[in-house]
Amino acid sequence: MATTIHPTAVVEPGAQLGADVEIGALAFVGAGVVLGDGTKLHHHASVEGFTTLGAKCEVFPYACIGGKTQDLKYKGGRPGLRAGDRNVFREYVTVNAATHDGDFTVLGSDNSVLAYCHIAHDCVLGSHIVMSNAISMAGHVTVEDHVVMGGAAGIHQFCRIGAYAMLSAMAKLVQDLPPYFIADGTPAEVRAFNKVGLERSGHTAEQLERVKQIYRILYRDGLNRSQALEKLTAHEYAASAEFQRVITFAKSSERGLAPGAS
Repeated sequence: MATTIHPTAVVEPGAQLGADVEIGALAFVGAGVVLGDGTKLHHHASVEGFTTLGAKCEVFPYACIGGKTQDLKYKGGRPGLRAGDRNVFREYVTVNAATHDGDFTVLGSDNSVLAYCHIAHDCVLGSHIVMSNAISMAGHVTVEDHVVMGGAAGIHQFCRIGAYAMLSAMAKLVQDLPPYFIADGTPAEVRAFNKVGLERSGHTAEQLERVKQIYRILYRDGLNRSQALEKLTAHEYAASAEFQRVITFAKSSERGLAPGAS
């Protein structure tokens, strides 16, 4: 299948289109854009700025990908957006470029960003993430792989969400959500570990048991964060991938970890 461009679409000179790209009616592709093989823009979709989308991405109507940062610190230059393969941006999604010259907002691959979501400047997202409708993500947020976020959740700037975590619908996250856990509420509190999500992703019974022990130490043993980290580090399973992921995440937290539900 050859690249197809609807006669009413606007593709500015300088845009680079891979093989088998589809550009729908009244869509817009800016001069600094690179679209990977097989990427599809539906009617009225917009990809602009210094933006690269990988192979087989799909941009639905009225989404705006790569637009100028909303950060008032923007002083010009050529910040941009880099996204991997097979990302889906549904209707009215906005993903902004970074703020400072040479910096990038970054997405991995195989992410589903559903209608009306906003990903702000300088965010770094991994792969296999699901963002349900109308999530607002402020600037400089980091989201690791295999995270699920419920509709209308809000994430404060500079927060981090660890791998395999889940943020519930309508939650307001103002601190870091560690890997493997579920947070809910306003502000968000950790309620449980993500047992169903881990099972669906192929984690074994032994891995689930280790995550359960991590959850108890962090959120059910009545320890402060320093005490909990000491206990995790001294645990017989401290060298396991699950323990190491959480220990590393917690030690690098600048906003502090989301509290447990009382």
